[in-house]
Formats: sequence, structure tokens, C-alpha cells
Amino acid sequence: MPKLIVYACPVGQLAEQLDVYFAQSRVACGPNAAHQYMPHCTLTGFFEDTTSSIPAYADGLARSRQQHWRSQPHPPIVITGLTFRENWHGLELSSAWLQQWMGDFDRTVTAPTGSAPLRLKSWLHLSLAYGFDHTHHTTLQELAQTLIDPQSPVEWELRLYERHADGTWTCHQRLSI
Repeated sequence: MPKLIVYACPVGQLAEQLDVYFAQSRVACGPNAAHQYMPHCTLTGFFEDTTSSIPAYADGLARSRQQHWRSQPHPPIVITGLTFRENWHGLELSSAWLQQWMGDFDRTVTAPTGSAPLRLKSWLHLSLAYGFDHTHHTTLQELAQTLIDPQSPVEWELRLYERHADGTWTCHQRLSI
């Protein structure tokens, strides 16, 4: 069965900075676990369902978006900081509005073959690096501080992805936030 997930992905100037950071951090320190994914904020855990149910999830996201569109704040997602922990580097994010949207999506999506309830994420963040050798902490931090401006203009897209067994991805839906 397909493995599906819902992400909020940055687009625009911040996304361009993130692309440069990921490329340069890979060259400077080698790959870490964050390199296995596109820059994103995880909104649900992975969930499995049949291929024929994917349109039901896409429709549920679109219907929930219609309900929450008018109450959308500006910006819809706030970047609250660039954080560097011993084993994780990233952007801390905040959006009660987006979490309400995902809660509504979870309550209203009708996919009759779903194997388990959706697992909504409460910690909103965008990972820059994790699972890295501790000797690379300072280099990765300095790269992020040099290349990423958390105040840069950014737009966001809500995306429904399918992750394939070979590590490739299919985006089944993109909704502007």
C-alpha cells in the first residue's frame, strides 16, 4: 500500500536559501538524515492506504482548506527561530491556524480503506540537519547562520505526498497556503 504524508513546503526566497544550504552542507559534511527529504514541515505522520483512496485525501484537504481560507492569518506560518541543538538543527514554526485546518481534515476525511487514524503533528518545524556526526555541529550551524535568513519572504504550499519504496516521491496535491 502507498505510504502517504502531508507536508507544508516553503516556496520563494527562503526555499532557495534552503536549497543552497542543503547542497553546501552535503558537500561540507556529507549527507545527514535531513537530506533524505525536501525542505518541509511535517503535518501528519506517514499513513498507508490504497492508491484508489488518494483522491479522497486530496478532496478532504481541499474541502478543509475552503472552510479555513477566510480565517487565514498573515503570515499563515510564523518562523519563530533558528534553533541549534546538539542533535537537531532547524527552523521552529508556529501556526495554530494550520493545526486547526489539519484537525478539521482529520475529522472530515473519508477514505474507507484507511488502515489507521491520521497522526497529526503538534511540533511544527523544518529540519535542517539531524542524524549528523557531532563533529559537524559547528560547521552546520555556521552554514545555516550564513545562508538562511528566517525573515526572508516565503510562501507555503500544503502538499500530499506519496513516498515510494525506492525513496522517490510523488506529489498528489499542492494547495497554496
